[in-house]
Amino acid sequence: MGVASLAPAVELSRPMTPSSNSAAIAPAALAFDAIAPQFDQRFGAWASVAAQRRAVRSALLSEFPPGGRILELGGGTGEDAAFLAAMGFQVLLTDPSPAMVSLARNKLSAHKSSAEILAAEEMEEFAGRKLASGEALFDGAYSNFAPLNCVVDLNPVARGLARLLKPGAPAMLVVFGVFCPGEMVTELLRGRPRNILRRLRRGQSAARLAGRDFCVVYHRHADLLRAFAPQFAPWFTLEKRLGIGVAVPPSAAEPWITRHPRLLAAMESIDRVVSRPLASFGDHVLYQFRRTHIAAPPFQL
Repeated sequence: MGVASLAPAVELSRPMTPSSNSAAIAPAALAFDAIAPQFDQRFGAWASVAAQRRAVRSALLSEFPPGGRILELGGGTGEDAAFLAAMGFQVLLTDPSPAMVSLARNKLSAHKSSAEILAAEEMEEFAGRKLASGEALFDGAYSNFAPLNCVVDLNPVARGLARLLKPGAPAMLVVFGVFCPGEMVTELLRGRPRNILRRLRRGQSAARLAGRDFCVVYHRHADLLRAFAPQFAPWFTLEKRLGIGVAVPPSAAEPWITRHPRLLAAMESIDRVVSRPLASFGDHVLYQFRRTHIAAPPFQL
């Protein structure tokens, strides 16, 4: 699922939106509601998406404790949650799109996992409800394929995760890379030069899916540190970054790259070597935070 090629090509990520009320559903959730029935079929066959997903899953499995209780932000139709649930994890998927959550529940029903309609901006309130009900803390959290790029204010996300995660628990957050040579080359070859530098734009950028408009934010590394450090520190420490799709191209290269499996396999092998030193050049970047033992922040209205 990546918002990576949002306009005019493909958007695979699950943007988070400010309302879980279907009567007042936000533009991004409306767009993904509209495409939900075809989402997996449309994007699931793309080999570049599968390659990037494998890289993220490998990182998740290396950090999450076996059988742990895991929280997902912006889980969409539940592809990653179902994978982890089948591996023995207990996953709670959250997403602002009611249609996506419905599909995810069907995938998770056979496992001890569940899905709830929830926007990332509501994470702090969500934490308050969960803790008030006596629920246990989570062993880890993740957000795959850039849903946080549709969140302008990351502070409630940081505060909510700090209250929900056990000390020592990882928070694995995947966002867009802002300088992706793979996308630049792809857009140039496709004759779309105006898209070559689109990720360098500041503020909100227009995106379109299923005939519906919404906005994404291409967070720079420095922007993320400024947004997250005051909120995650001292509750979280940043351990490392991994480039997801450094050599593996973004979804804008589809369906061409899927027709060249040997080339893609070679690119995937390269990524396993360069993902950390060249993280800044990834189509996506995985930020690995670790919850400290500092007490969680008080709830803020």
